[in-house]
Amino acid sequence: MAHWKHYYIPQSLASALEVLQHAPGTTRLVAGGTDLLLEIQQGHHPPVDNLVDVNQIPEMQKLEIEGEKLIIGAAVPLKKIANSEMVMLHASALHDASELVGGPQVRNTATLGGNVSHALPAADGMIALMALQPDVVIISPSESKKVLIQSIFKGPGQSTLTPVEIVTEFQLNLALEGQASAFGRIMRPQGVALPILNLAVWLQRAGDKIQQCRIAVGPAGPVPFLCTDAAQIFCGQEPTPQIIEEVGRSILEQVHYRTSPRRATAEYRNHITAGLLNEVFQKAWGRSFLQ
Repeated sequence: MAHWKHYYIPQSLASALEVLQHAPGTTRLVAGGTDLLLEIQQGHHPPVDNLVDVNQIPEMQKLEIEGEKLIIGAAVPLKKIANSEMVMLHASALHDASELVGGPQVRNTATLGGNVSHALPAADGMIALMALQPDVVIISPSESKKVLIQSIFKGPGQSTLTPVEIVTEFQLNLALEGQASAFGRIMRPQGVALPILNLAVWLQRAGDKIQQCRIAVGPAGPVPFLCTDAAQIFCGQEPTPQIIEEVGRSILEQVHYRTSPRRATAEYRNHITAGLLNEVFQKAWGRSFLQ
């Protein structure tokens, strides 16, 4: 059985929006297709009438600095992000995550736009972006808008995007002196491509004290999760082992791990959270002295 009827390759955002508005039947956007096409093939997603390939749209392939922002197009392959010195300098957590996604073939085609639009609560790129807090640019036939990344998620595999909206790019603040980020994860050793736990940290330091901090964790609920109370404990403090331990306890008070036969038990995630936090925080802290 055919998984789709029509395959469109628009050369502009206007053309893509035209297809989304007027093509008969069900329509889905595709860039790398590493999630959507696999789900259709495995019967987890119904066949669609129209696929709209956005890889030829110039605005969605941008990877550049514009003013005070690092712009990453929604259709830029993860391999290009992982190999970018700009991303390493200004969004290290995203660089870390992009290097770890799948294997080389997946990274050659998978994109951040697909990662976000698919709305999985523990996707590597998603957790890194949550800590970095970019503006997400979304266009529709009626408007272009910027939203916070957490506003896109409604539940596992469910986004707030409408059928005629396109995520076009991510706008990240350039890293200032003393700012840095990092990402880490723990995977199952059997080669199952699902993280047991993902964690990302962004911080701003002044001397030996932390001024601001963001900590993102997943899977820790139906949507990607910012541990705001735990991150607040760092603020104004030197990151001593005692403070890091306190932050780890606070994370466990905020998150809602569940037991998953394909990932791990909730108890095991509770056990490994403190160690992963310390590893990722120390990486971000070390990088903050290089900015």
